[in-house]
Amino acid sequence: MSADRFGKVAVLMGGLSAEREVSLNSGRAVLEALRRKHVDAHGIDADHEVLNTLATGGFDRVFIALHGRGGEDGAIQGALEVLGLPYTGSGVLASALGMDKLRSKRLWAGAGIMVPEYIELRRDRDLQDVARWLGFPVFVKPVREGSSLGMSKVYDVAGLDRAWREAARYDRRVLVERCIDGPEYTVAFLGDEPLPLIKVETPQEFYDYQAKYQLNTTSYICPCGLDRESERRLQEIAGRAYELVGCHGWGRVDFMVDRQGTPYVLEINTVPGLTDHSLVPMAAKHAGIGFDEMTYRILESSDVER
Repeated sequence: MSADRFGKVAVLMGGLSAEREVSLNSGRAVLEALRRKHVDAHGIDADHEVLNTLATGGFDRVFIALHGRGGEDGAIQGALEVLGLPYTGSGVLASALGMDKLRSKRLWAGAGIMVPEYIELRRDRDLQDVARWLGFPVFVKPVREGSSLGMSKVYDVAGLDRAWREAARYDRRVLVERCIDGPEYTVAFLGDEPLPLIKVETPQEFYDYQAKYQLNTTSYICPCGLDRESERRLQEIAGRAYELVGCHGWGRVDFMVDRQGTPYVLEINTVPGLTDHSLVPMAAKHAGIGFDEMTYRILESSDVER
């Protein structure tokens, strides 16, 4: 089918979130890939005038390559619904749920999916009580942020206060989560189909922003080393988590697996990275799907009415 059917496509990138630089890298890669597939694609930096640009620019649909607040949380999705512009990926509700680590965990736990024990850390909460409930080590994270920004691994009560202050720079709501001692895996989705698992290993204390985007010491292992039955089990759990949130088009579910082999869902990403360090393109490659074809298939997800 001809790429002409997509019409004029806006590739939204950059934006105003803390993940701006990663989004610019993703957007540029998407733009080049779509043009190689003969799509009439145009890069748009999503500044304060982005809605006017989209409304007056003669665009027929939008490829969302925005990460973080404003791009991955349902805000731009809702605006595009008002403008009547088809767009890639998940809709308003799924995007908002996926961005909110607390609400997505509550949803999954209510459906019987294992998540690490957690608590919302408020300024007036007794840190000793948090320590007694969860123990150490724990992770402290902004509730509505991505790319591990503002995230810390904490080993004592004194560290909780410092970590809370760091996370609160990114979001007034802060999550404390019990650390799962075991390997990390990720399940990418293209459409509703899970791609091969990737095992993530880093010499960093955890898979932080540097390990994700700046260092070359992180290992991405695919095939992941699990037996076929174990991999299929993680894909099934990830599929349930993906479906419960209401995701569409593409996405990624992250896991930790403890020493007893119990998998815990950490979070879901509705607009994962599309850089040379990103996991969805790696998983697609191992499934025999090149970057250009993967990007084209994501664009095709904009055909579906939500």
